[in-house]
Amino acid sequence: MPGPSHGGRPPTGAQAVRPADADPPRTRAADPADAAETAANAETQRRVREGAGLLSAAAMRRLDDDLDWYRALPAEDRSWVGLVAQAGITAFVTWFMDPTRPPHGVGDIFATAPPELTRSISLQHTLQLVRVVVDVVESNSDRLAAPGDERSLREAVLRYSREVAFSAAEVYARAAEVRGAWDARLEALVVDAIVRGDVDDALRSRVAALGWSGRGSTLVIVGTTASPLDDVRAADLRRATRRAADDALVGIHGDRLVVLVGGEGDLRGAVTALLPRFGPGPVVVGPEAQDLADCARAARAALAGLAAAAAWAQAPRPVQADDLLPERVLVGDVTARRALVHRAFEPLAASQGSLLETLSAYLGTGRSLEAAARTLYVHPNTVRYRLRRVADVTGWDPLDARESYVLQTALALGRLDAAGVTSIVERP
Repeated sequence: MPGPSHGGRPPTGAQAVRPADADPPRTRAADPADAAETAANAETQRRVREGAGLLSAAAMRRLDDDLDWYRALPAEDRSWVGLVAQAGITAFVTWFMDPTRPPHGVGDIFATAPPELTRSISLQHTLQLVRVVVDVVESNSDRLAAPGDERSLREAVLRYSREVAFSAAEVYARAAEVRGAWDARLEALVVDAIVRGDVDDALRSRVAALGWSGRGSTLVIVGTTASPLDDVRAADLRRATRRAADDALVGIHGDRLVVLVGGEGDLRGAVTALLPRFGPGPVVVGPEAQDLADCARAARAALAGLAAAAAWAQAPRPVQADDLLPERVLVGDVTARRALVHRAFEPLAASQGSLLETLSAYLGTGRSLEAAARTLYVHPNTVRYRLRRVADVTGWDPLDARESYVLQTALALGRLDAAGVTSIVERP
């Protein structure tokens, strides 16, 4: 018997594939294991939400038992830290209800606390707070999780703690970067003020803010760089300077470096250690300073020495600013002029035994003992004895070529001062 009529057309679609006696399509039943897991997750979420108070109380007990720095805080600060810990647990519970949402960051957790507390709590302390929250939830996971769902709760705690720890590291890294940039600007202002000689109470406060202890003495080192320093190289220079001395300040003025090293350690050794950090050319060390006012004078002497060092081709590296007194006089350093007159000419003029006359004769006859002796009508040994006395009085030995040049400059300056000539006035 023929089948039902289709109007002469062949069967299409499902009719062409499914036999006439096939069963109708059925909906795939849900996996019983998935349903059980979903129910366990929902039960765990309910238990965690209802156990938030239990977790907060346990966290407060752990803070007091485990963290020495927490117990040492004033009562008000302890209460704020407790609120932060409770905020961390509340943030975890909120996230656990909907894990698809991003976890709260450290900034959100600390939002309940005053800004002063966030500045006083270190990164280490913050991570310890996170660890306490993690330990508290982990230790109570058996009580909070539905049977069979304990592992899921522990994994959620670990994931949340990892995200919060990364957030804390990012917050503190950003704060350190901002603080570092601010410290670099403040340090530049401090060194610039010292170079200008603007030493006042405000400068002392700024130096203290940079961690300058002020113990011991200070040396000012000036030189140049081979090329302009970018932020990375400048930061590396500052780290090297702080490793070399207890106190350190760095000023970068274009291609010129001004470095202050201080403390009670070996400052000369610090200068030697920092020498490779300077570019080619002279490096000048100012006189030893005992306070900030002395640092300003030492900086001026060192900078004048740097400007005049080219006049002494055989100068050592580093060279003391006081070893460049004649060259500093040539570039118009009034302080160097006064120092030479005060330390060389005046003591010789006030001494007994014709020291000034003998030195003048020795220098005026081409540094010849015999010629000076003939000029003075004395024995050459007498001239030699008097020149040794000159070295004792002034600290410069006339028999040394370099030091005799220093003494000759001092004699010329002293005579000019005695004649009332301190400068040349140009006339039209």
